[in-house]
Formats: sequence, C-alpha cells, structure tokens
Amino acid sequence: MSEFDEFAEALFGQLSVEINEEREIQSLHEAIPGDSPAFEDLESVCEGAFLPMRQKTAEFLRLPQNGNLRLKYLELAELKKMKGRKVFCGPDSEDFVGELFDAVSSEDAGRIVKLIKTEPAKYLVYSTYAIQYISKITTTYGDYMDDTVFVNKFILKRYPGIVLHKMGNTTSNYEQVLSGYRGAVKMTILEECVHSLQGPLYEQNRQAAVNVNTINERLAQDVLDMDESGVKALAEYLQLQAVPDDFPFARRANLFFFLNPDHFLTEQIGPDIMTYTHIQVDPKISGHMPQLAQTYTEWLPHIQRHHAAFTVMEGMAAYALKHILSDDQDYARYRNTFDTPGATTYQIRKDLGMNFVESVVASMGDASFETMLNSPPLTAELKDPARYVGRVGA
Repeated sequence: MSEFDEFAEALFGQLSVEINEEREIQSLHEAIPGDSPAFEDLESVCEGAFLPMRQKTAEFLRLPQNGNLRLKYLELAELKKMKGRKVFCGPDSEDFVGELFDAVSSEDAGRIVKLIKTEPAKYLVYSTYAIQYISKITTTYGDYMDDTVFVNKFILKRYPGIVLHKMGNTTSNYEQVLSGYRGAVKMTILEECVHSLQGPLYEQNRQAAVNVNTINERLAQDVLDMDESGVKALAEYLQLQAVPDDFPFARRANLFFFLNPDHFLTEQIGPDIMTYTHIQVDPKISGHMPQLAQTYTEWLPHIQRHHAAFTVMEGMAAYALKHILSDDQDYARYRNTFDTPGATTYQIRKDLGMNFVESVVASMGDASFETMLNSPPLTAELKDPARYVGRVGA
C-alpha cells in the first residue's frame, strides 16, 4: 500500500465514528416495526413552520425579511456535498474542494488518492475541513447558504420514529415525540432564518475564511517545497512522530499539521491569540522556515475577523431562539426529548456570542441588531461588550 493509499484510509478512519453513526441511524430506522405510529412528513412540518419563523425572526431583529428564502431537503450524500460549498476558498480551489467532499461522501478512496497526487497542498488544507464538517452531520439539522435553508432530511425524518421506538410506542409518548419533532423543526428553521438576514456579517465571515485558507495553502506549499534534510531536522526539533524515509509526504504532512496556525498558535498562545497583532517564532524554527513569522502575522487579522463574525452570527441566532421560542411547548419538548447538549468548542463560541448580543441589546436596544451586522465587533470586544458599545455608540 502506497503512502497516499494510507492517507485515504486514515481519512476514513478519522470519519469512522460518524460513518458508523450514520449506518446505525439507518439501521435503527429500518428496524422500526411497520405497525408503529407514523409521523407527519418532514416537508409538511417544515412548510408549516417556515412562514411563521421567517416573520418572527424579521420582526424580532427589526430587519427586512429575505423574500427569496426557500427550503431544500437533503439526504445524506447531498448534504455532504453541500457542506463542501460551505468551505470558503479562492476560485482556483473550489473545484478541488467539491471533488474532495464528493469523494468522501462516496467513500471513494481511489479518487482521494488521485486528489492527493494532483494537489497535495490543497489536500493538506481542505482534508481537515472534510473531517470537521462531515463529522458533525448527524448533529446538524439545517444550514443556510445562498437564500436557501438546507434541511437535514436524513436526520429529521428518521429521528422521531427512532426516539419513539426507544421510548415505547404508547399514545402519550407519541404526542410527546411529535411535539418535540415540531420543536426541532421550528428551532432549525428559525436559526437559519436569522442567518439569512445577516448579509454583511456573512460576507465578512466568508471573505475572512477565504483569506485564511489562501494563506494556509501557501504555508502547505512552503512545507512541501522544503528540502528533505530541513524537513527531517525541523520534525526532530519539534519532536514529531518519526516517519520512515519511504513516506516523504507523510513527514511533510505531519509538519504542516503541526505548524498550521490553527494548531500551532493556539497551542503555544491559547485563546489570547485572537487579540495579537504580531507573532514571533522560535529562531530554530525560523532557521528552517524564515517566512513563517510573516505568514502567521498575515494570517492573524483574517482569523480574527472570521472569529468575530462567526461568533456574532451564531450568538445572534441563539439569542433570537432563546427569546422567540421561550414559551413554545414544542421547543421545550424538543429540549427534553431530542436535544443532547455538550460543551463543544462550537457551543462555547455560540454562548460567547449570545452573551455579547444580550449585553449590546441591553445597552443599545433592538436597533443594535443592524449595528452589529454593519459594524461587527473586534475580537477583543467580544468579551468586553461595553467597549464595543462605547466605540459604535459614540
């Protein structure tokens, strides 16, 4: 087996938990007895919630409705391909990312090997996205892009029957699960309706991500272009796992993943990296990669803009959800029946964003939603909303 074959195998290995969950969900769904109570079609439930949620979000945020918004229902393979379109990158990388996500969705190791050989630098950057995005498919109910709310049909049409079967097919359980099912749909559509109103913030997030990925591609190419002796010496200095000489790409891949600023700077500096303006690099590392400090310094403002925009986007959606559905019984039953909260990095950022939004709205009133979209906070202001209010309210 070549090292590229092993890379493809390792990629699917990192997705094995998700792939097994997908198969288990399908297996559980197929095992539901034929005489079990049926639930209303997902499309009907979503269409019933769509107009009310769209109107409520626009009224609550005091923003004009998105008149072009529509719903689209995706099964598993289609959803994975759509996730590839959510990877914001330069025009010359879009086709590669699409091919990669399609190959992962099809579990086609041969195509992945071909992609590695053709564009190794792009593979190093975007394979991490394939792992991150696709590993969240079974916990993602919906997504928004280009005037479309994409509904995860694979999950939402199967979960009610699975949950009811596990609870026991009684009438009281059925009514509880049905209500929770409707609550899950309301939550999904409401959050994505909020995202559909965040045009300026969405664009800042998109462009920042494009710039981050462009710089990461350049760093990957710099690592691939290093001479073998330099790669070995730097890997040894950084105490990276030893790699056999007949796996030269793997050695470079290990080095790139270690030096990738998302990993390296966060490990070295921590969350405070989001307030830095300049990076200094260990001279022994710079001796092998003299351009690294400049690369990191260029990367900083883009990742900070991305972090700020994404945090506020998610925080605003969470804030709207909390207030609009605070007394909704369906949503309450969803939380008790379906929801599985956890302290993920995503949830931590979402909570940070909601706390920021709550504080700004308390100080500036409902008109602050539009202000946050058009004048996003700096990263240092996310934990100090009063500083943001002082800047934009002056």
